[in-house]
Amino acid sequence: MITHVETQASVDPAAVKQLIRGRRSMQPVQFEPGRVVPAALLRELLENATWAPTHKRTEPWHFVVFGGEGRQKLATFQSELYREKAGEKFQQNKFEKLAASPLLSSHVIAIGLKRNLEVPVVEEVAAVACAVQNLHLSAVAYGLAGFWSSGGVTYLEEAKPFFGLGPQDQLLGFFFLGYPKPDATARSIRKPLDEKVTWVLE
Repeated sequence: MITHVETQASVDPAAVKQLIRGRRSMQPVQFEPGRVVPAALLRELLENATWAPTHKRTEPWHFVVFGGEGRQKLATFQSELYREKAGEKFQQNKFEKLAASPLLSSHVIAIGLKRNLEVPVVEEVAAVACAVQNLHLSAVAYGLAGFWSSGGVTYLEEAKPFFGLGPQDQLLGFFFLGYPKPDATARSIRKPLDEKVTWVLE
């Protein structure tokens, strides 16, 4: 076992482990209706997100935060764009979900990537993903629930301008944020570590 003396940890490793392994995705239907995350706390979460690693310090993340009546603007935009582009694949239940899910959340954060052509796109995507992980871990630390969705209009080129993104940029989904209902639960498991690690020690 690794001891505190051996690592000289500046924070409690047990608390960090509990936070990382306790993070779960909770969908908006599991959020407490009408309970709003305070603005100062939301800014704190977003500030933590921006401390993600970023190659060449490009900081490619671009967040658009929808709260209050802004959630309805998002709901209308994404549901109507889906209706317009779905064609024969249109599903009424998907349309209704897109129109309703933002209103179940305290806030919805559109996750954008502002492209820097000097950096490989995979590195920029990784940086934004790290930012979202910072955001989600911070939310859990404050007793909040979060869900990163890449569905809906995420991959439609026509959606980009609505979120302030250009043709070279990418929309990487939406982070739904709220307070979990008292009885909300989310379970997850992971495969054994040795199935995913190769040790080369000599």
